[in-house]
Amino acid sequence: MEQLTLEAILNVFKWKQYESAIILQTVRWYLKYSLSYRDIVEMMSERGLKISHTTIMRWVHEFGPEIDKRIRPFLKPTNDSWRTYETYVKVKGQWKYLYRAVDARGKTIDFMLSGNRDMQAAKRFFTKALSSPHNQIPRVITLDKNPAYPPAIQELLNEKFLPKEILIRRTKYLNNIVEQDHRFIKKITKPMLGFKTFLTAERTLKGIEAMHMIRKGQAVDN
Repeated sequence: MEQLTLEAILNVFKWKQYESAIILQTVRWYLKYSLSYRDIVEMMSERGLKISHTTIMRWVHEFGPEIDKRIRPFLKPTNDSWRTYETYVKVKGQWKYLYRAVDARGKTIDFMLSGNRDMQAAKRFFTKALSSPHNQIPRVITLDKNPAYPPAIQELLNEKFLPKEILIRRTKYLNNIVEQDHRFIKKITKPMLGFKTFLTAERTLKGIEAMHMIRKGQAVDN
C-alpha cells in the first residue's frame, strides 16, 4: 500500500536532473529512517550515483511538504478520541514545540510546529486538526498539563468549532500512546542534530510525519 500511495505523487518530480524514482528514493530514506544526508550520499554512491548531500537536502525541503499534501486525500478516518501532547525539536540551537495528536488507536490526527507554547498556538493546532477532512469531530480530548489548552478549547467551544458535549480529560497515563508515538519522530530527527531554520524544520517534519502515517497504514490508494 505504501508503494501505491507514493507512486501517486511521482508526477511532481518532472523536469529534474535525476529520474523521479531516484529523487523519491532518497527523500523517502531520509524521512523514514535514522539516516543523515551523508549516509544517503554513500548509499547512492554504492549504486553508482554521485549526488551531493546539499542536493538531497534541497529535495527533502521541497518534496517533504508535497508528500504530506499529496497523501491527505488518501488518509483513512481517525476515531473521535483524541490524545494531544507536545514534544520538542531544536531549531537554530533553541527548542521549539511540535504539537501532535493521535487517536485511541495511535493513528496520527495532525501535527504543527510552533515557536511558542501558548493559547494561540494551541488554538491554531486544534483548528488545523479540525479542518482536516480525515478527522472526526472529537467526542473526547485527552490533554497534558499544558495550561494553554483549556482556554484554547473554550474559545473553540464559544465559536462552535467543538460540540458543547465534548469531554476533556487531563490524565497523564492516557496520553502514553501519543508519547510512544513521539519516539518514532525523535528517532528520525536525532541524526539531524537540529535544524538550521524554522522553515526547513517545518518542511522536513511534514515529510517525516507523512511517512510515519504511511508506515502506520493510514494512507490508502483510491
